Amino acid sequence: MNPEPPEDPRLDAPDAADVVLVVDDVPENLALLNDALDEAGYTVLVATSGEAALTLAARAQPDIVLLDAVMPGLDGFETARRLKADAATAHIPIVFMTGLTETEHVVAAFGAGGTDYVTKPIRPREVLARIAAHLHQARSQRQARNALDAFGHATLVVRERDGRRLWQTALARRMLSEHFGGEDTATPPELMAWIARESLRRRAGAEPAGLTVARGARRISFALHPMPDDDGEPVPGEWLVVMRESDDAAIVEAMSLALELTAREAEVLYWVVQGKTNRDIGDILGTSHRTVTKHLEHVFEKLGVETRTAAAALAMARVKQLGRAN
Repeated sequence: MNPEPPEDPRLDAPDAADVVLVVDDVPENLALLNDALDEAGYTVLVATSGEAALTLAARAQPDIVLLDAVMPGLDGFETARRLKADAATAHIPIVFMTGLTETEHVVAAFGAGGTDYVTKPIRPREVLARIAAHLHQARSQRQARNALDAFGHATLVVRERDGRRLWQTALARRMLSEHFGGEDTATPPELMAWIARESLRRRAGAEPAGLTVARGARRISFALHPMPDDDGEPVPGEWLVVMRESDDAAIVEAMSLALELTAREAEVLYWVVQGKTNRDIGDILGTSHRTVTKHLEHVFEKLGVETRTAAAALAMARVKQLGRAN
């Protein structure tokens, strides 16, 4: 018999708002857990089926779910998968309760989105210790998401092996939905291919490379960073993605005002800054490269420069949006 886990005084007092959803089809288990959690100061919700758990989780937004793996009808594994597939409940940590200790079942629990598991018969002190630890981590992540949202940062954490978004700010969810569509918890294939490629390069010691995706006049850029744990060490297989959106039309307008250029001259200079040739710019703007050259001559004259490089450097120095767009 395994010894009871040592008590950690830092985890003794739950937050008054902590809500635990217990899902089990056995009344005796529900009664045991309800008494232990209630005595420890948690607010307890109970569900006797996977279907009821999905409805209750979406409505009540518990802080953690304690989920029986084997239940009639919708079992715990499928219930967990559905919770993680719904953006409204994907962030909620799930601790499985199971008598199935074989490796394949443990793997199945984590594969379904479980954060941890405890074995039956249930030992209340172990359950309380696990819940307290995961709630502490979930609170830290929630505070980080809220802080990032407050400062307008679009950020998400992606699990490399399956592309699941483990958490994301509201701004990141909106931007990915607008640019790529698809499910709120699945990472777009284009972004996953970049993460796979970049993770290999990083592990080989190469310099980081970002990704920029254009959708009409709007562009979204991505930067990849290792996801740190509580001690600042990288979490294997998890990546922090920081997103930034820019609008070409807004930048061109800013260039026109700041540099006293016509709208067409500002467009030409904008694409010069992006490294495009005159022929490329002509194709983008639907005109001939000779016309582009003429506009560029006017730009040089107005800016008092003689080369494309000098014009681009001056534009980036005078128009801050250009530095953020590149």
